[in-house]
Amino acid sequence: MNDKEIEKNRYNNSAIGAFENNSILNIDELALPLRVPYIYYRKMIQEYVYESANVLEIGAGMGENTEFLLATGAKVYATDISEHSLSVMGKRFNTNKLTTQVADMEKLPFADQSFDVIVSAGSLSYGDNDKVLNEIHRVLKVKGVFIVIDSLNNNPIYRFNRYIHYLKGERSLSVIERAPDLKLLDKYGQKFDKIETQFFGSISYLVPLMNKIFGEQSSTKIVNNIDKIFTIKRSVFKFVMIVKK
Repeated sequence: MNDKEIEKNRYNNSAIGAFENNSILNIDELALPLRVPYIYYRKMIQEYVYESANVLEIGAGMGENTEFLLATGAKVYATDISEHSLSVMGKRFNTNKLTTQVADMEKLPFADQSFDVIVSAGSLSYGDNDKVLNEIHRVLKVKGVFIVIDSLNNNPIYRFNRYIHYLKGERSLSVIERAPDLKLLDKYGQKFDKIETQFFGSISYLVPLMNKIFGEQSSTKIVNNIDKIFTIKRSVFKFVMIVKK
């Protein structure tokens, strides 16, 4: 069984009972310092997604971030390799503004220039980086926007943590090897006309300890100030990237 099938089976299995057990990840329940990049991601969705837009979400999972797309009033096409995950999403959001479709992000089943906006939340590593980049560029309209939030893979602490998850059988090897890094962000910058990137959590690995010492609110301010002042890209935990075709 190849890694793609392993991940598909993993997410199919985790989706079973997730809706009934109310165990779907809620971003708003994350510690505040870890929630900051998602707050910015949602802000970018509000800025760039408009009611008449056709929006594609790749690697949509069970809709952990889909609700904020639907709130814009736009027509959302949510895709994922896991049919069970999309089934859960369909139960969560009963609206004619949402279309779910099983799809491989390496070979999207849509015509060229089909979408005004494409979004991705934590899913880039689930496909070959170059193939996914080219598919996003292909199905995005001219002057369209791609908005992504994901983890960065340059910090050795985070790389080691992801490798531990692989050893525990919680991630496939190809997924941790394809985690986005600064070189991949440069490729997006070369492929598209404009790129804007915000980096978050250069000391996120210290957040659990900081919360105990300073409290959540103070820890969030410290992390945010360090991100703004030093912009230590290679150590950051998350990034939000906006590219325009």
